[in-house]
Amino acid sequence: MSSDPRTRKPTPDENDLELETDSRFPSGPWVGYFLQAELPPGKHGMELRLTFKRGVITGEGRDMIGDFIIRGKYQVEDGKCWWTKRFIGKHDVAYQGYNEGKGIWGTWEIPPSWKGGFYIWPEAMGDPTKQKLHEAIEEPFNDFIEADAPAELTVAAAEIEPQADDSLPA
Repeated sequence: MSSDPRTRKPTPDENDLELETDSRFPSGPWVGYFLQAELPPGKHGMELRLTFKRGVITGEGRDMIGDFIIRGKYQVEDGKCWWTKRFIGKHDVAYQGYNEGKGIWGTWEIPPSWKGGFYIWPEAMGDPTKQKLHEAIEEPFNDFIEADAPAELTVAAAEIEPQADDSLPA
């Protein structure tokens, strides 16, 4: 396995016409994280290369535990997904989640008692957990003129509003 699963070249069968066309399930590089309370506790990154084809998820990846392979299923009807993350020479982790168009989120479990949450998304989508400001403008603010008022009323209101100097005693 390549050291970075996201940069591996697609295998010939990944280029065929049977790949999933639903935009929620693009084949290719995915990234994300899993959460755990056990040692070491916290949020831990994952890198994956996933293939979605005819309801079957396959792939590989790596995280802090090591390299792994993915085998599972997904449903375009409701976005449900479930798979096994098998660490090479180690243990399996059962994942189940849901894709509503912003990646896949859900829970993982190593029976009988280890479990936590996860969130993964297509790398090309960018990190959906970070808010981005696409564009901003500075709008003028006028607290005494109604924006929907006819022009003649707006001018009249501006003319009769007291000025800062008018409110001071002489």
